[in-house]
Amino acid sequence: MLIEETNVPDAALPVAAFKAHLRMGTGFAEDTLQDAVLGSFLRAAMAAIEARTGKILIEREFTLSVTTLGDANSVALTVAPVTVIADVQRVSRSGAQQLVDAATYWLERDGHTPRLRATGASLPTLETGGELRVRFLAGYGPEWDDVPVDIQQAVLMLATHYYEFRHDTALAAGCMPFGVTSLIERFRVMRLGRSGAQA
Repeated sequence: MLIEETNVPDAALPVAAFKAHLRMGTGFAEDTLQDAVLGSFLRAAMAAIEARTGKILIEREFTLSVTTLGDANSVALTVAPVTVIADVQRVSRSGAQQLVDAATYWLERDGHTPRLRATGASLPTLETGGELRVRFLAGYGPEWDDVPVDIQQAVLMLATHYYEFRHDTALAAGCMPFGVTSLIERFRVMRLGRSGAQA
């Protein structure tokens, strides 16, 4: 289970860039009238692209809880890029929490699947009904300018799509314009099955 502990702050949303992309007029008294609405479309577009790529755009804190260790030596952190492991806790089935010594694990940085890895033979064992909680910081950076430019363009294009079709309820589930999918394709994690086909 992945829990998002912090949200993207309003100040980090590229509302001005979105207005320029929409070619909205400026210099009027009502310049900021639609900022909240534009911000909501930007958040929706960012969330959709994060879900499609597994990449966190604006830096924020997450907690990953795992109840079983498929690999005794590591835990995949499910999103990228991860910059810092804040702490790791072992939680008993009764809810008692025990902080794991930071010297016993390290962060394997990876552009697609970062991992928490044991420095020794294995990570702490879990009792039945217990869990391991990993708190970490993920994202390209705290500012919009930290996001790769092609993802920036994809967010603006998708937010524009949502804005222009905001009254249309007939769009198919998961609908995403071709230009957006082509821009984010290289950031997606490729999963190969036995046949070698992408899953």
